[in-house]
Amino acid sequence: MSACKRLPTQAMTPDLTGLATADLTINGRMRAASNATLHCSFTNAQGQNVDCIYKPVSGERPLWDFPSGTLAHREVATYELSQLLGWHLVPPTVWRDEGPAGPGMCQLWVSSADDAGLVDVVPVGAVPTGWRHVIDAHTDDGSEVSLIHADTEQLQRMAILDALANNADRKAGHILVDSDNGVWAIDHGVTFSPDPKLRTVLWGWAHEPIDEHLLDDLERLAGRLSGEVDSIDRWLDEQERSSLRLRMEDLLRTRQFPGAHDEWPALPWPVF
Repeated sequence: MSACKRLPTQAMTPDLTGLATADLTINGRMRAASNATLHCSFTNAQGQNVDCIYKPVSGERPLWDFPSGTLAHREVATYELSQLLGWHLVPPTVWRDEGPAGPGMCQLWVSSADDAGLVDVVPVGAVPTGWRHVIDAHTDDGSEVSLIHADTEQLQRMAILDALANNADRKAGHILVDSDNGVWAIDHGVTFSPDPKLRTVLWGWAHEPIDEHLLDDLERLAGRLSGEVDSIDRWLDEQERSSLRLRMEDLLRTRQFPGAHDEWPALPWPVF
């Protein structure tokens, strides 16, 4: 695995109280989303207008493999997991008891400079330096192409976070790059299943060793997870909480990035 220098931790400093409690103005709906995803804004304590995403429980589409009414909970739990790791990969995300469409999650809006810049498709054999090969495929016209992603520590962290959360939907479009080159992970409604469901575009390090300083972060997290962690546990059922801790133990035992599971599709669809 090519060495990636340790990166400073990115962070946002929002008015989280306003995110959870301020009156929301609905600006529009994200029509491509499978569940109700509303672009909203609110006024914070400093009188500033702040954009956010609001996902009400009432707008969640029933799924066969996740309990109804729990997707917003999983979004909050993934944010809290990222915070406990100290990686701050997920934009600030809170639970709202009240909103225009009832209870749900609310997340600070990230203005993306290029939401596909870290994942790409190139002709077979043309993977550039600094990128990782994921899989070869054919386009509709029969051209042979390779799915690739950038070889960066931000994406390594994201791949580990997804493995811990058992993320079933890490599409390229769920990786945002802001104007300051901060890398953010969004859309975590289908996470924390007790069953193996990891489905991602970030397979470029499969079965390779995890860098020592990232393992140090995981060791610290394991210490926290050895007891009850209300900020995460309150959003998950008993089996989901137990499975999270088992995935944590497995990563520390193997000290490797996970590989694809034979019983579940490895890639999300669509990829982009």
